[in-house]
This record gives sequence, structure tokens and C-alpha cells, in this order.
Amino acid sequence: MICIKTHIPKEVCEIDDELKAIYHSRESVCIWIFKNRIDRNKFMDETIGMLKKEREDHYILNYK
Repeated sequence: MICIKTHIPKEVCEIDDELKAIYHSRESVCIWIFKNRIDRNKFMDETIGMLKKEREDHYILNYK
């Protein structure tokens, strides 16, 4: 297990984990928030293999 100490806002921590998709790269950690578990799971399936920018664009176009 690898832990990286950071500050995550309380509001994000209080959101049900099943509504969050978390990705990381060498430079960043991204947390996408969804209205329901179905959208979160759909996003996970749709973005397999995408780079960070592609995931960001996909989220904005389809879930924001």
C-alpha cells in the first residue's frame, strides 16, 4: 500500500464512495463526482484506457 498525504476537502470526503471515480497519474489525483452509482459505473466503463485529458473532456461532455 502506498499513501500520499494530501488535503482533501471535507465536502468531498463526505460524499459516498460509490459516487466517486478516482484516477491518478504521476502528477495528479483526480476525483470525479456523480449523481448516482449508475453514472459512476458507466463513466468507469466508458473511460477505460483513456488519458487524463480525455477523461476530463468525457466527464464535461456527458456528466457535468
